[in-house]
Amino acid sequence: MKKFYLLTLLLIIFFLMRCGTPNDPESIIGGDGGYKIVSKYFTSGFAQDVVVNDTLAYIAQSEGGLMIINISDHKAPKELSTVSQGLKGSAYKLTDKDSVIYIAAGGFGLSVINAANPLNPIITETNLPIKPAKNVCVLDNFLFTAIGEYGVKISGLEADPSHPDPRGETAYPGFVQSIYIIPNKNYMLIACGEMGFAVVDISQMGTGFYHNPMIGWVDTPGYAEDVVAHPTLPYAFLACGTSGLFIIDFSDSSNVKIVGSYSTGGYAKEVLYKDNKVYVTTELRGLQIFDVTNINSPMRIGTVETAYALGLTADDKYIYVADENEGLIIISIP
Repeated sequence: MKKFYLLTLLLIIFFLMRCGTPNDPESIIGGDGGYKIVSKYFTSGFAQDVVVNDTLAYIAQSEGGLMIINISDHKAPKELSTVSQGLKGSAYKLTDKDSVIYIAAGGFGLSVINAANPLNPIITETNLPIKPAKNVCVLDNFLFTAIGEYGVKISGLEADPSHPDPRGETAYPGFVQSIYIIPNKNYMLIACGEMGFAVVDISQMGTGFYHNPMIGWVDTPGYAEDVVAHPTLPYAFLACGTSGLFIIDFSDSSNVKIVGSYSTGGYAKEVLYKDNKVYVTTELRGLQIFDVTNINSPMRIGTVETAYALGLTADDKYIYVADENEGLIIISIP
């Protein structure tokens, strides 16, 4: 009888070990595709987003504010400075223009930091009443802020980029989470939360026309968190939460449609397109890489395991991930 109980216990332990952690399936299916972690830099706060400009990485780190890291040596990043005291709210998303950093801080609106001197960055605005600030995007002399149920707010930067001039705002379906301006600057693409994806005509922006009409829309499964587009073709890539990656054809604004998808398993949070590859951060499921040469049938070619992958950017040689638990993760492109 003791042998029976011992054998049963061993079998239970074996099956529990096979279950593993939430990341295990991603490490087994497809491997890392040749994408290797070069280094990790544990930030002082919870890393939410990352922007890279030459040898500098800017990290939005929630209550920890903004951290600036020197990445000239990708194997040994070094902190240059951190700005937290004096900033209102939590730093969620960020973008930059000419060494000025714009931070979306949710219910505390927009914060602006002049980082011309990365060793001594200066707060120029905080709690700017553009709320709730979900994400930010710069086009020429305009700053676009995704403000959830209120749509998109446009601010002028031509007078002084360190002090945005809030102007018009337009509501769109759902809760606007993220915006992307396509390279020809005629369309703004929007991730609309539970309402999916929208296409907006911004071709008149140069004339100072700020009420930008929506010309196309399609609902998507899940919660549309982030959007990017192919640089030359009318395809958008959406990170849609628990529903994964979706590919949208917006060539005909009267018939915007889903043409491809892939269930990431994790919570698809942010998406990036580069050289026929799409990169998706998926929180507990790490960074997932897809080949989208066949736009209708994305194929996952690798997964890089991280603890809680959120923000994402890239240059010609590296992918940079803001991981809430592990900080800045630098990954080499094969």
